[in-house]
Amino acid sequence: MDRRRFVGGLLATGGLAMLPSAMLMAGQRKGHSLSVPAAELERLQRDPEFWRDLVGEDAWRILFQERTEPAFSSPLDAQYADGTYVCAACHLPLFSSDTKYDSGTGWPSFYDVIDGHIDTKPDFLLIFRRTEYHCIRCGGHQGHVFEDGPEPTGKRWCNNGLALRFVSAEKPLPALRG
Repeated sequence: MDRRRFVGGLLATGGLAMLPSAMLMAGQRKGHSLSVPAAELERLQRDPEFWRDLVGEDAWRILFQERTEPAFSSPLDAQYADGTYVCAACHLPLFSSDTKYDSGTGWPSFYDVIDGHIDTKPDFLLIFRRTEYHCIRCGGHQGHVFEDGPEPTGKRWCNNGLALRFVSAEKPLPALRG
């Protein structure tokens, strides 16, 4: 385990996460229909190498080697415009800006996901159990979910910015790829 992953994990599970700054709720979602036909939610059977040139090396390491970007490094942490956050690899919508808030951790955080678009699994990398989550379609690692988020869910979906792409409400969502 490298030092950056260890420190980032500590920040995400304690310390700063327990002292969130004022929660800045995003505005109403406009323009995007987030329903995806069930057939398009089937897990893609792609070798991780398929995605490398599509997303770039840093994003690929996060998405397909389950790495973590440094805290406070993503411009998406401070993004609060109306829109949708899609998987950087396959473009499946994962989060609405309606559920984004400032957790104070340095990673884009949401209190809810788009239902049916995320899969979870246990992660013991830092010895204690955490819950890791992935895009249901391409399997790309997004981040970890914690039980210290705001109402109404009490969840904090802590996401790597490089694993996401923000699409403004004024623009159409990109076609699913893969």
